[in-house]
Amino acid sequence: MGLPRNFSSNPFEQFERWFAEAEACPAVLQANAMCLSTVTPEGYPDGRMVLLKGRDTRGFVFYTNLESTKGQSLAAVARAALTFHWDPLKRQIRIQGDSQKVTEEEADAYWKTRPRLSQIGGWASDQSRPLANHRTFIERLSQVAKKFENVDVPRPAHWTGLRVIPKRIEFWRERRGRLHERIVYVRDAKAWSTLRLYP
Repeated sequence: MGLPRNFSSNPFEQFERWFAEAEACPAVLQANAMCLSTVTPEGYPDGRMVLLKGRDTRGFVFYTNLESTKGQSLAAVARAALTFHWDPLKRQIRIQGDSQKVTEEEADAYWKTRPRLSQIGGWASDQSRPLANHRTFIERLSQVAKKFENVDVPRPAHWTGLRVIPKRIEFWRERRGRLHERIVYVRDAKAWSTLRLYP
């Protein structure tokens, strides 16, 4: 299939081109915001917004509490979808793939870049579990802050990164009359192939 002009035959290179343009666009407030979709134990799709924190030819990385709903869902079914939507640019990227944990070294390195309050929150929050009232959480934050007073806050064992290793990446561009352009890259055991879809 002939790719559109200025499209790369490498989906990661194409992602970088569009991502750079999204980051440079003043109307795009957070280019790295993406909808992460997982599957619940009951088989329901479950989406939420997270932030892309790393990317290379291995895949796309976000960080989370493994005891959260998304962490547990991916532990049970290690398949995920990511959706970027940059409305000012009239573009969307959809990614499907398998997930796996990043290395301990990668998780430690990213943890050190987080603001101290976020690190304390990583210890204090029982993410996705019921919370009786906000005061309880504030008290737990205070307890954790006191515990790690004057020392670096270590990374909890339950907090790490997950990498989505893509098998399919779709680049969508809005066109007049809803005659949108859809270019899909699909990976098999050896290489990426491309196809064009009807809008």
